[in-house]
Amino acid sequence: MHKKVLAASVFWLMSGALASAEEQTLTISVYGFVQEEFTEALYKPFEAECGCKLVVETGNSIERLAKLEANKDAPVIDMAVFSLADALSAARKGLTDKIDTAKLSNYDKLYDFAKDPNGDGMSVGYTIYKTGIAYRTDKMTVESWADLLKDEYADHVALPNITTNQGGPVLNMIGKALGKDSPDLKDAMAAVGEKRDAFVTFYVKSSQLVQLMQQEEIWAAPMGHFSWAGISKLDLPIGWAATKEGDAGDMNAMVLVKGSKNQELALKFMDFWLSTPMQTKIAEMLIDSPANKEVVVAPEIAEKLTYGADVANKLTFLPAATTLDYREKWLAEWNTAVAQ
Repeated sequence: MHKKVLAASVFWLMSGALASAEEQTLTISVYGFVQEEFTEALYKPFEAECGCKLVVETGNSIERLAKLEANKDAPVIDMAVFSLADALSAARKGLTDKIDTAKLSNYDKLYDFAKDPNGDGMSVGYTIYKTGIAYRTDKMTVESWADLLKDEYADHVALPNITTNQGGPVLNMIGKALGKDSPDLKDAMAAVGEKRDAFVTFYVKSSQLVQLMQQEEIWAAPMGHFSWAGISKLDLPIGWAATKEGDAGDMNAMVLVKGSKNQELALKFMDFWLSTPMQTKIAEMLIDSPANKEVVVAPEIAEKLTYGADVANKLTFLPAATTLDYREKWLAEWNTAVAQ
């Protein structure tokens, strides 16, 4: 009899614990792209492992940052992902907490530059990407970022607008090629401004580039490598330039929302996302390039990603603090030197 009572007690205790776990809800804020793929690769497997519910909110960075700020005193988001500049902006506004990396078993598997990308302990990089130059190998030779400014090429080149995520890094690389890579980007903008009437366009969406390439209106354009898959499918001789300055680098990072009631669960989700199996699966599905240096993928997958130590360690990262501190000055200078 006592054994039956004890067994029943254990059963109800276990049932109560499971019910409690099932009732846990983690709310995350992410970019809106490839969410079906993320659901298959990441969200559902995590829910199965934690026995919890994952609520996913999407939107652009401005909208998502605004929501964090509007709910600062009573957070409705537990964890978010942003660009490094937006992650730093959130930290400066007091919207995020330090991440206890001791609770991330996969932290040491990350590239060193992804571990604390803004140097404030408030973010962890989960995907990296490079920005380089896609170009027509039959029309031109590209050995330096400065080649985009040559008279014989400029009228077949598209450059990103300064308002895009690629704008600052591209100008930084052009400045580097000219030997004038100051954070105000003034010299690079002046050089671009001198040829502003020659360039085909200053694009605001990378999706424009596929059509421009296909119609042979452009021969070259700097772009994030996430756009390479679409460009490389064109029936044209297009290559990725191996410039002497290398490629620009950037990454997206995870942040922990200050005051969240589910920080422990958020840390578990972060760790799950950073794990070698998850980072490998996400890479193989061509969703994101891995920040986990232990990931191994086939060569045909690797060429479509920002992948491997040889590639990652040669990237030039424009500090997020530079982007934040100079963003308004860049726009003012761009309007004067380029957009006039």
